[in-house]
Amino acid sequence: MSLYDIAVNRIDGSATTLADYRNTVLLVVNVASRCGFTPQYTGLEALYRKYQSQGFAVLGFPCNQFGAQEPGNEADIQSFCSLTYDVSFPLFAKVDVNGTDAHPLYRHLKHERPGLLGTEAIKWNFTKFLINRSGQVIKRYAPTDKPADLEADVLSLLSIT
Repeated sequence: MSLYDIAVNRIDGSATTLADYRNTVLLVVNVASRCGFTPQYTGLEALYRKYQSQGFAVLGFPCNQFGAQEPGNEADIQSFCSLTYDVSFPLFAKVDVNGTDAHPLYRHLKHERPGLLGTEAIKWNFTKFLINRSGQVIKRYAPTDKPADLEADVLSLLSIT
């Protein structure tokens, strides 16, 4: 199965696949509203706004698996992101990223780019995966990696046509 065949639900509950993002450089992030890393929404949004017109998108997948830091429903999450961080990048329905109920997208991402020492598990909120225009998972970033620190990697993928 290709990355683009994976079914996802938008934050409004409508179903789609990642085929909508074919030929787009993607940064997929598991997000949470009550996390110490939540201020990264500002940097993620800045990257998105700066490079969206060049074929770049940030995709946010809320997750409540780490310290119950995303307890709200999708409407709460959407409202928080919009009002607090003026998020305009696409947000999706809440997912699990680890365990038997891990979303197929995260199973795919973790398999393609394991973490340190080959472990696949996501360690915390705001783990990031950079995907090229062909759907290949290029790099995995830790929650501590700030969005601004990813800019050079994003630019290198945007320059490839």
